[in-house]
Amino acid sequence: MDLKSENKIAVMKAIRQHEFGGPEVLRYEDAPIPELKPGELLVRVLAVGINPPDLYLRDGYKMLPPEWQPKVQFPVILGTDISGVVAAVADDVREFAVGDEVYSMVRFPGGLAGDSRAYAEYLSVPASEAALKPAGIDHIHAAGAPMSLLTAWQFMIEQGHNVQNPLQPNQHVPVPLEGKTVLINGAGGGVGHFAVQLAKWKGAHVIAVGSGKHEALLRELGADEFINYNTTSANEVVQDIDLVVDAVGGPTTGRFLRTLKRGGALFPIFPLGFSATEEAEILGVTVSSTQVRSSGAQLAELARLLNEGTLRVVIDSKFPLADARKAHERAAQGNIQGKIVLTVA
Repeated sequence: MDLKSENKIAVMKAIRQHEFGGPEVLRYEDAPIPELKPGELLVRVLAVGINPPDLYLRDGYKMLPPEWQPKVQFPVILGTDISGVVAAVADDVREFAVGDEVYSMVRFPGGLAGDSRAYAEYLSVPASEAALKPAGIDHIHAAGAPMSLLTAWQFMIEQGHNVQNPLQPNQHVPVPLEGKTVLINGAGGGVGHFAVQLAKWKGAHVIAVGSGKHEALLRELGADEFINYNTTSANEVVQDIDLVVDAVGGPTTGRFLRTLKRGGALFPIFPLGFSATEEAEILGVTVSSTQVRSSGAQLAELARLLNEGTLRVVIDSKFPLADARKAHERAAQGNIQGKIVLTVA
């Protein structure tokens, strides 16, 4: 197929929005199939994972200061996480071929303004950001992995890049986990349920904090202890923790500082609205965060762990692409167990 000529007339179905707002702004409509550029794959998308940045972009990044809000050109297509089949490859791409099953977190954080465009039947993907899909799981589960799993991996195991977090003076450095006591807050969600598994895999004693409905699952995933936040405030009952991974983050993450032993660390996944440099210094603990970044190499490494069952992707719910609005409504309800995924016919 001559993509350059075909793309001028070929269309696909996609979820687009023409203004900021709630789930009601998401429209299932025709859009041009993306052009294939050097270094890229054209992927026929079979499943799309939903992540918090999708909701932030849809809403216009209202939680960010105005000077931080990316400039968005409408119409915009949301999403970063996909699993699908390679439909075409650029002439300079050697590591993938038509027919390969791949998964990816596409153009993040570079695509914060809507340049990732995953809620669609076709997507152009930089080859450096793709990896072969784990053969042992289906496309739905593969699409649920990239952003959440890469976030947990880059925070806890290997950052994989040297981009400095502008919100802190020092480079983020994961800490050794073997033999340590690790508390995961928000353990039932996308990042949280992977953080539990990674900490256990690395030999940590894991305390999971979540709602009561998540307890059985989190114990299956390896949690040694469970705290139901609806009945108990974790920060009031635990102490001498080596590492807290707060998958909820935000302004309230500081409550975990005094649960840490001297020399411990607090990793807030969402650090905005929280600053406790002085208190952390007094307590002798580290507060550190990083920005997850696309990495095909890390996804290839993680594919082995997913394929062999060392890591498990939990699916909260799935919706057809045309029902993306319903998927976002589910996301807004909160208390998500694992990941929400869109399926593409």
